[in-house]
Amino acid sequence: MSLYYEDVDIGHSYTTAAHQITSQDIADFCRLTRDHHPLHTDEAYARTAGFSGIIAHGLYGLALMEGLKTQLHLYDASSIASLGWNDVRFLQPMVAGDRLHVEMTFTAKRKSGSRPAGIITEKVSLMFDDGRVAITGAHISLIQIAPQGMVSA
Repeated sequence: MSLYYEDVDIGHSYTTAAHQITSQDIADFCRLTRDHHPLHTDEAYARTAGFSGIIAHGLYGLALMEGLKTQLHLYDASSIASLGWNDVRFLQPMVAGDRLHVEMTFTAKRKSGSRPAGIITEKVSLMFDDGRVAITGAHISLIQIAPQGMVSA
């Protein structure tokens, strides 16, 4: 499936499959980003800071949000570019063992003034299984307008 600009319905929502964070996920993100702050690497230090153990980076959660959305295959043939994230808030810490999924809703769309494409906005939340919100933000993307004569998804 691939959504084109015309297929985006404001208010329509999607929910992704869940992902369980592992200590290896956190360690891999440390290695990839070179961010080895003790909150992410030293359990004793994280506990003295008030956490139940090492915490995942907020930016790991933001990247996970994008990855989980990609698994929905909404824009496989129509994505042009991510234009960025607005109003990102890290609301709850994430630790190894937490299961999270993404809930996203289309909130706005408009035609691009510079090319035959559309700009869409999604409200995106990374959710714990118990309904608490870990991270929230608004993602803005540039996607293709459906080719002429093409039947929408």
